[in-house]
Amino acid sequence: MPQRRIVTGRSQEPRRRFAEELRELRTQRGDSLRQLGERLGWDWSLFGKMEKGETLGGPEVVQALDQHYGTPGLLLALWELARADHTQFRERYRRYMALEAEATSLWHFAVGVLPGLLQTAGYARELLAAGGLKGDELEKQVEARMGRRELLEGDEAPPFRSILSEAVLRSPLRDVVEWRKQLEHLLEMAERQEVTVHVLPLSVGPHGLMNATVMFLRLLDGRTVAYMENGYRGELIEENGPVDRLQRAYDAVRDLAMSSAESRKFVLRLLEETPCDPST
Repeated sequence: MPQRRIVTGRSQEPRRRFAEELRELRTQRGDSLRQLGERLGWDWSLFGKMEKGETLGGPEVVQALDQHYGTPGLLLALWELARADHTQFRERYRRYMALEAEATSLWHFAVGVLPGLLQTAGYARELLAAGGLKGDELEKQVEARMGRRELLEGDEAPPFRSILSEAVLRSPLRDVVEWRKQLEHLLEMAERQEVTVHVLPLSVGPHGLMNATVMFLRLLDGRTVAYMENGYRGELIEENGPVDRLQRAYDAVRDLAMSSAESRKFVLRLLEETPCDPST
């Protein structure tokens, strides 16, 4: 008789499987998230985000979980698979995602929406839903976008600079609670040593990057590549000439933008102007 195939019913996608295993192990132990945080010495909200697929956490916390649950190396192996997995991203982004993961520094200009590396789950969900995604596919893409934020976590996170057109911050979410969370997250990220955020005032007028969002990646071999996108498509640019022209346009825009300190004050004012109560 052939051996019976065992079907667990759990996800075969690395990121979702990692989150499922974390939830299952904690449930089996009977721990609440708060109890887990107290026992391991991390903020309990981190474990909640990991179990919801919003973040993968770092290798230190995963190793601590392996020790706590008595699963030496299992969770760390799942974490490594989840961190390396690019299949959850749409095909056109996969080449870019592979390069982004190995970049030694990144700099970015946003013409219409916040960069994925600075988005909250609520912001990403409303944005992707507006683009037509729904149901499981919507949640899959939100999880994938949240996973990208791991690039800026840890002691070896690469420097990241983002210039945001003022229009980005003048386009709030419909959900005012989620919009407040996004502004608070942006301020929190802007305080990090390796993250620099600038706001480009609308009053500067026309400039060389008005028509598209662009991300520059400095790679291990010293090359710089650029990824340009609008609401309908993206293009990876690796030729030196076009990348140099884009870089000059970016440098000119950076000279027009507010300083990082002025930009934080600008975002803080927007947060203060945003009502806490959705009904107000």
